[in-house]
Amino acid sequence: MKQIAIVICNYNYERFITEAIDSALAQDYPGTRVIVIDDGSTDGSRALIEQYGTRISTVFKQNGGQVSAYNLGVEIADTDYVLFLDSDDVLYPTAVSEVMHAFEQENNLAKVQFRLDVIDEAGKQTGAYVPHTKPPADCGRLLKEGWLYPSPPASGNAYSVSALKAVFPVPEGGINRYGADFYAIYGAALMGEVATIARSLGAYRVHHTTAPSVSFANSEQIKKAPKAFRERWVTLRDIAKKRLNLELPPAFYDFAHEKAYFGSSLYHAPLGERWRWMLNDSRAYRHAIMANPFWGPKKKVGTLFLSSLCLLPYSPLSDFVVRYITNPLARRSAVEL
Repeated sequence: MKQIAIVICNYNYERFITEAIDSALAQDYPGTRVIVIDDGSTDGSRALIEQYGTRISTVFKQNGGQVSAYNLGVEIADTDYVLFLDSDDVLYPTAVSEVMHAFEQENNLAKVQFRLDVIDEAGKQTGAYVPHTKPPADCGRLLKEGWLYPSPPASGNAYSVSALKAVFPVPEGGINRYGADFYAIYGAALMGEVATIARSLGAYRVHHTTAPSVSFANSEQIKKAPKAFRERWVTLRDIAKKRLNLELPPAFYDFAHEKAYFGSSLYHAPLGERWRWMLNDSRAYRHAIMANPFWGPKKKVGTLFLSSLCLLPYSPLSDFVVRYITNPLARRSAVEL
């Protein structure tokens, strides 16, 4: 039986860490190992982790950021496959067995991804899930043309360890204290095909979901994320060229990236500013919609139509549209209304 390691990277998440570990230990696949890497937590995480004793493998390291934790996790994983579980997320009991079944069906898979239900800080289901689009198996081909393929957040991905070892270690520090899953998600696709399980096998926790917002991810503010993505793409290009002998294009295309600009530019913006952005600064945003190789015509037309509503003089409608496009939780709220 092939082995898989669930690596849980934790930093100061004592309020969530036991739920993450318990979900990893509850997997019904016998060949599952659980490794917890604590990145120098200063809260009560260590005491909670130590309570599991020999049921898990533990590493307590000096704080270095998420990339340093991933680098270590890839280095010490002596299994065939690995799944990096964020310490505020959870897996459902059959997640690993379904992932391993997918790996067994295809020999050349570098990654298996699956949907994640979105839960709030208290662990309550919101009714939303991510991602909404299924990429093709050979998304590495489109990645080499600059298109970042639709992927769940970190916890919804399992990797071939050999694929990750071709990409990691990643340079640490600066912008690379965080965003390690960027290199795992897109680096792995350069090493083989990606399989998608179109059902939820875990849950992604979004903090502070009660107030209307254009922000969805936990780790980075919406205004900082685009710059971080650009810098990480530069690093990934360098890794691909030096280690894989692959030449990635200077620029990348990604709707998730462009909608961050859309949201930060138009949310609460006056009418004149919204028109100015649409007329002068929306070219990349529109390209990420119209040329998107992962979307069908209906979704492209619908997104363009919704975006155009921001040009109407009624500000509450514009703000609602921006939230609807940028934040999956807003879409769920709209359905309930």
